[in-house]
Amino acid sequence: MTPAPLLPFPPGCRTARFIRREKRFFVIAELDGEIITAHTNNTGSMLGMLRPDAPVLLSPAANPKRKLAWTVEGIGQPGAMPGSFFWAGVNTSLPNRFLEAAFRAHLLPWTAGYDGFKREAVCGESRLDGLFTRSDASLPPLWVECKNVTLVEDGVAAFPDAVTARGEKHLGTLIRMVREGCRAAMLYLVQRPDGSCFGPAEYIDPAYAAAFYDAVARGVEVHAVVARVTEAGIFYDRTLPLAQKRKETPGSVMEP
Repeated sequence: MTPAPLLPFPPGCRTARFIRREKRFFVIAELDGEIITAHTNNTGSMLGMLRPDAPVLLSPAANPKRKLAWTVEGIGQPGAMPGSFFWAGVNTSLPNRFLEAAFRAHLLPWTAGYDGFKREAVCGESRLDGLFTRSDASLPPLWVECKNVTLVEDGVAAFPDAVTARGEKHLGTLIRMVREGCRAAMLYLVQRPDGSCFGPAEYIDPAYAAAFYDAVARGVEVHAVVARVTEAGIFYDRTLPLAQKRKETPGSVMEP
């Protein structure tokens, strides 16, 4: 883990108690004995994470006039020891910011040699999270799409936690960029520490899993990085290998 947060949280973060989620973008929590509503930008299901009374890590809004004063950064998950927990980061705006910060800090070996970076780069009819370039054009453009991973099952960090046609479309775009002579990669930011490998959640979205393996076969790179979430911010931790794909059998899952 890096000695200082790559992405520090703003001063004034607090821990609240989770009560419930409402209308996808709202988390109801108790803070200092008061019931508050916090904003969450995570449109996924947060499958298995929203336990009653779980700790909720909140950051204060940058704009003091914003209607909701708090943003949900993490949800506490049960740790290995009784009564312990770890943070699972649920802020989906973090992965593309993490991509740039880790690149600037020389923590992504697969971006070595590139000296230019553009966030939210337009790619045909799509917009991808990052585009790496080399000023002397000695390296092909490297297009990157980032996804936030909050699901771990049987030691496998997995994406998505809900059906995602948009995610499948991004894989198709990356395949096209490889075909046109570029490099293309997926960065899966695993914002929890308990996964030993990474793979697509075929038990949730078989179509995405099929598109994922097709993309890998066609030259799209996959990089899974664990980000450790603390009250101070987001740290670079380690990379995860790709899970071994099991043979096609009913109800099968990936092996760690």
